[in-house]
Amino acid sequence: MLQASRSNSFVIFCALAFIALSLFFIWSEQVYLTLFPLVLMAIYFCVYETKWAFLGLAFFTPLSVNIEEWTSSFGLFVPTEPVLFGFMVMLIALNLRKNIIVPEFWQNPIIWAIGLYLFWIGITCITSTNPMISIKFLVARLWFIIPMLVFGSLVFLESRYVKWFLWLFICGMVVVMLYTLLTHASYRFGEKESHWVMWPFFKDHTIYGAIVALIVPLLFGLYFSKKHSPLVQAIVLGFILINLLALYFSYTRAAWLSIFAALGVWALIHFRVKFSILLGITLFFGVVLWYSWDGIQMELERNKFEHTTEEFSERLQSATNVTTDASNLERINRWSCAIAMFKERPVFGFGPGTYAFEYARFQEPENLTIISTNFGNMGNAHSEYLGPLSETGLMGLLTLILVIAVIFYKAITLYYSWPEKDKENRVIILAIILSLTTYFVHGILNNFLDTDKAAVPIWGMVAILIAMEIRLKKKKAIA
Repeated sequence: MLQASRSNSFVIFCALAFIALSLFFIWSEQVYLTLFPLVLMAIYFCVYETKWAFLGLAFFTPLSVNIEEWTSSFGLFVPTEPVLFGFMVMLIALNLRKNIIVPEFWQNPIIWAIGLYLFWIGITCITSTNPMISIKFLVARLWFIIPMLVFGSLVFLESRYVKWFLWLFICGMVVVMLYTLLTHASYRFGEKESHWVMWPFFKDHTIYGAIVALIVPLLFGLYFSKKHSPLVQAIVLGFILINLLALYFSYTRAAWLSIFAALGVWALIHFRVKFSILLGITLFFGVVLWYSWDGIQMELERNKFEHTTEEFSERLQSATNVTTDASNLERINRWSCAIAMFKERPVFGFGPGTYAFEYARFQEPENLTIISTNFGNMGNAHSEYLGPLSETGLMGLLTLILVIAVIFYKAITLYYSWPEKDKENRVIILAIILSLTTYFVHGILNNFLDTDKAAVPIWGMVAILIAMEIRLKKKKAIA
């Protein structure tokens, strides 16, 4: 009783100290120093309430802001990236002292595939045209992957934390979606305004749309996974409505198309379509596409629908407009640059993270658009696949494809092998598969894994799959 009283007194003291420090810094017009008590609070939770600090990342990821918007020094998403970096350092330190990782973790093929992927990134850092940029890229990739996979797989061994992680991420996104919808509504849901109304939480509508699409399967999965009380059911249905409205008014074509792709994957899994049949169908359509390409190209050139339209059907059709749509043409320009860069350095590429600094000289005059820049300072390759091809060569692309292929193979195998009587967890596995589908299909047209907004949920869901497989193996060993 006395111990609990002391604990409560300590919490009250910390809260009062936090308020006092914040008020003092605001009064002294040192607003940036108000972050100091927040940093102290974050350190406390990371050390003494580690599990909840980790789960808290899920909620704060959609709400994180990039300090680059207010400083000209460097980009850093707070509070997530400093916390992830701290987790990575803490995990390494703890593991050097005592092995805290379960042996089954290292036996999972996903970990081996990711290890190979990171190893090749490390090799290409050495051969990079700008080693400092590449090393920064590698370190950032490590602080996303290591804490989420290693610590996540330990936390998610307890099934209740899986739903906590998913719900916290969804709740964070609901806050952002409501903020965006209300701001957008004040501009009568105009198409032009849809590009920036999610600021400062998201840079633009493309990444916002990708993450909004990512949680669609998760919400439906959590809704159908079990029977909820009327209140919870109403709340989840409300979240689904907000989610679908946000998806529509994001005006993001790739996000809309990724949902259709997820529905296709659901059908393949539901009807247990064999891989040999799927491969045969793919080869058949590949041959048809090859021999019909000239006719298809002529049809594409007739498409004059612009992505600036607010009509759903016309905006979807504009996805294939490669004649007048500036967004599509600029994306083709970036892809052409990535392929040209690969041809010049096919083995090691130009180095991780260097695309934005190298692509300018690879732009062909006929590919330039009204939104092109001769300085090559307008971001990345707009592809989760062509970016690595240009930066880390053919091996880099193959290791990434291997990672994705192994994730989906293990996830689908886990879904089929999970006991049917445990409907709740089985539906959650399926929802995660479909959620990952939306992102990696979206990745054909954009790449966001170098940001916390995509990296935390993607690697977090992969950690859930690894932990659930470990739990299943332990159950079978006991049985």
